Amino acid sequence: MNNLLVQIESLKNSEVKEVIDKRINEFKAADQQESRRIFNELSYCLLTANFNAIRAMMIQKELGDDFFTLPENELAAKLRKFGHRFPAARAKYITEARKHIDTIKETLESFSDENELREWVVDNVKGLGFKESSHFLRNIGYDNFAIIDFHIIDLLVRYKLIEKPKTLTKNKYLEIENLLKDLGDRADLSMAELDLYLWHLETGKVLK
Repeated sequence: MNNLLVQIESLKNSEVKEVIDKRINEFKAADQQESRRIFNELSYCLLTANFNAIRAMMIQKELGDDFFTLPENELAAKLRKFGHRFPAARAKYITEARKHIDTIKETLESFSDENELREWVVDNVKGLGFKESSHFLRNIGYDNFAIIDFHIIDLLVRYKLIEKPKTLTKNKYLEIENLLKDLGDRADLSMAELDLYLWHLETGKVLK
């Protein structure tokens, strides 16, 4: 773990810190908490599951209000046009999730326990598992969850902090998340910040 901490500390003392701090502030911006903005980000995270995050961001920008208005078949056609890997399934998930648009802000705010909040998202938004539920919550300002994708797993394997799991079950996800919490404490970073630093170490990019 010490070798990885050295790499993180080096980034914290570089221009990367300014980029990451800016991104974290964007996650916490006031307009992120408006219900339609929250749903837009939920739709983005539904798109990213088993898909490229950069391409999902491009599709999110192209679709805009279409997340709210298009019938399922038309949304699927647009996702297909923009090259999404699973257009029909993702259109179905997004249109099904519309039932939460008017209440999602109040629902999220009703939870005092953030772990229970994530469980609610996993249980009530079809298409979001622990990784993408954590991604969604991080992108709207919650900073206590790890987004454990294959980039993060590969990095942790390379630093010999874990063995590569055959499947990422809920229990394995939480086990790796606890390791990352320890890493974040040692690096004096929130989980949201740590994820961006680790992503940059692995990919050279700071996304969302």
